[in-house]
Amino acid sequence: MSSWKSLLLRIGDKSSEYNSSSDFKDHVETCFGALRRELAHSSSEILSFLLQCAELLPHKIPLYGTLIGLLNLEDEDFVKKIVENTQNSFQDALDSGNCDRIRILMRFLTALMCSKVLQPSSLVVVFETLLSSAAITVDEEKGNPSWQARADFYVICILSCLPWGGAELAEQVPEEIERVLVGIQAYLSIRRHTSDSGLSFFEDDESGGDVVEKDFLEDLWERIQVLSNNGWKVESVPRPHLSFEAQLVAGKSHEFGPISCPEQPELPSTISALSYGKQKHEAELKYPQRTRRLNIFPASKTEDLQPIDRFVVEEYLLDVLLFFNGCRKECASFMVGLPVPFRYEYLMAETIFSQLLLLPDPPFKPMYYTLVIMDLCKALPGAFPAVVAGAVRALFDKIADLDMECRTRLILWFSHHLSNFQFIWPWEEWAYVLDLPKWAPQRVFVQEILEREVRLSYWDKIKQSIENASALEELLPPKGGPNFKYSGVDGQEKPEQEQALSAELSDKVKGRQSAREIIVWVEENIYPTHGLEVTLSVVVQTLLDIGSKSFTHLITVLERYGQVMAKLCPDQDKQVVLIAEVGSYWKNNAQMTAIAIDRMMGYRLVSNLAIVRWVFSPENIEQFHISDRPWEVLRNAISKTYNRITDLRKEISSLKKGVISAEEAASKAKADLEAAESKLTLVEGEPVLGENPAKLKHLKSVAEKAKEEEESTHDSLQAKEALLARALDENEVLFLSIYKNFGTVLMERLPDASSDVTLQSLKSIHGDSMAVDLEESSTMEVDDENGIPKKSQSNGGKATNTYTVREKEQWCLSTLGYVKAFSRQYASEIWPHIEKLDAEVFTGDVHPLFRKAVYSGLRRLSNEL
Repeated sequence: MSSWKSLLLRIGDKSSEYNSSSDFKDHVETCFGALRRELAHSSSEILSFLLQCAELLPHKIPLYGTLIGLLNLEDEDFVKKIVENTQNSFQDALDSGNCDRIRILMRFLTALMCSKVLQPSSLVVVFETLLSSAAITVDEEKGNPSWQARADFYVICILSCLPWGGAELAEQVPEEIERVLVGIQAYLSIRRHTSDSGLSFFEDDESGGDVVEKDFLEDLWERIQVLSNNGWKVESVPRPHLSFEAQLVAGKSHEFGPISCPEQPELPSTISALSYGKQKHEAELKYPQRTRRLNIFPASKTEDLQPIDRFVVEEYLLDVLLFFNGCRKECASFMVGLPVPFRYEYLMAETIFSQLLLLPDPPFKPMYYTLVIMDLCKALPGAFPAVVAGAVRALFDKIADLDMECRTRLILWFSHHLSNFQFIWPWEEWAYVLDLPKWAPQRVFVQEILEREVRLSYWDKIKQSIENASALEELLPPKGGPNFKYSGVDGQEKPEQEQALSAELSDKVKGRQSAREIIVWVEENIYPTHGLEVTLSVVVQTLLDIGSKSFTHLITVLERYGQVMAKLCPDQDKQVVLIAEVGSYWKNNAQMTAIAIDRMMGYRLVSNLAIVRWVFSPENIEQFHISDRPWEVLRNAISKTYNRITDLRKEISSLKKGVISAEEAASKAKADLEAAESKLTLVEGEPVLGENPAKLKHLKSVAEKAKEEEESTHDSLQAKEALLARALDENEVLFLSIYKNFGTVLMERLPDASSDVTLQSLKSIHGDSMAVDLEESSTMEVDDENGIPKKSQSNGGKATNTYTVREKEQWCLSTLGYVKAFSRQYASEIWPHIEKLDAEVFTGDVHPLFRKAVYSGLRRLSNEL
């Protein structure tokens, strides 16, 4: 890489390029000197690389802004091109709704204004354009309030620029910036307060009091007001342009071309709660809230920060996570080297956990955050591991209130994290969970962590890792392997005939007999004598046993002999029995149960509806609150269905482009042929070729092939569209089945709907005097730098060793939590079928807590209840 590029990339870092100097002024001067030398013969390359750096390393934008300000003194035309390019990029970002690009480019414009490159009034015009669009959107008469998510996003973008340029705007155009702030205040007075219902990390019970927490925009507005009252002083934003102010003031400030915001989608002619809800869902998908604050640590850990500094550091951290997705080591390196003059390990941990647990989905795969946390532990060995441990303890204390989806992600992350640190953890701190009932969330959490660790290692290794709390061995999954009915050991004896049939089938498979031959043998030798139940048991158990050595063995058996099972289980009733046999064979291994059922669905041996029926069978229902086993199988089944629909949509999108290309090619070939044929001339009434006969023949052939290709692509598109239509119908049936089952099992166990029952009241139903105030006993305090908790008694901690929620109520709480999680995760697939679900499931007699869980997951407005 040429040295000027390296200097641009590393500006502001402690790096060899800058001789370890950490003075921003030195960095800017060194980099400017290198760029000035190259400008004459590499201007276009510098322009594009500089803009790329500003977009991909946004925490360095003040430095790039100052550099451009200095270049403006040397070459105004070059800088004018930068402004024009930025304007084009910004308009493209607005048109396409690229949130990250809009936000970053606005910060970049603010930095250019600070460096006298851009006129302050031009920046104010950008602010007012966005603010005007936002105000129109939320106007009940002129706009479309269901698209408030976009309007809020625009206003957040304006406010988030002010830490970087508020001081300059207040100094240079005080009246204009005051006008913008008054406009924002007016916008806040007409918009709807956005509830975090359904997306908060902890179960919120809306019936509890009238306190309404500030939403993200209201909170940011408050921080900006504090900043304004403090004279726009921000410690966390470097201001390198001040070191060059005397020079920069001589530069020519450029105009920024006009921009326009896209119009919001029109409201349907008849506005209903459902059409509003669908559009709101679409808007929130396109303009999602970037983060939700997860306050894990007590305020004392970050109390020295000004309110705005917390926001700025979060922005830096989120930007680094965004732009270094896939480059984990670079990501960790930039995260620990932010341009701020204070320590921020606790804020860094809260920000990463807030992304890992962000609802409805984290921006990136959970694995990315796992790797970044590992690398930060290695980069800051003296500080970060203790902070992470403190976060885990604090979240563990509140686990009973943590959203079910967040709980699952936390289990998957923590078990994976420990697997990278020799599974070392002070388990003795959590040994008290054994004194809690088997359904207590803390006990279930520890049990699930250990189960996942066994998957990532092996049973004996995990047993060894908990030797300081050896009693916890009780929570390890069973050590036993497969539970083969025909093994002839451990009391598994079956009638000799069945044992013999299993052995014979095993020999046939080892002898490479075909599936067809085995089907004939089964139909002639087992089925007539023993009936379906024994036949199915012998075939499924034996085939699973042959495939039990490894995942590869299982796949091979299913590929070769899946048709034997398919022949025996052609309908849903028999498929449920087949899945039950899988559950019985792998009863000691949740992972293999999930994998086998998932593979069987992939090979179309079992349907998703059969899986749903099995999950809601009595045996599994009893595990809903104490094991993730049935939920993992259900998640896999829905995800597989969802992925198939997603794949079909991608294929259809690709085919549509192919149809357009094929039509254009056919049209061109036809035109070429007609042009050639028009040159035929008549001599004495007979046509005479004016063109070369061979060329004409070739053109005919090309036109015919192009026409065939066009028809073939059309046919493929129609076939895929038919498959998608069928898949969407199946999806509707799947969700109807899931929600009907949820409704039935919850109705049997929830308290009478007529009694004013809430989630909080479910927690406080108990039959003895062991009651404790759950809210008071919950704490997330961490009292020293090593993260050792002061109290750890939330819902059954060390102080009391009790858990006051009874089993039936805990079952209801857990199941309702999963209802909300499924509704939220698959909201985009559920909304198109909402009318059918309303008509068949969410009818007048449905339990209000069940309806509320679904509505909360779908983010349906409470006034629809």
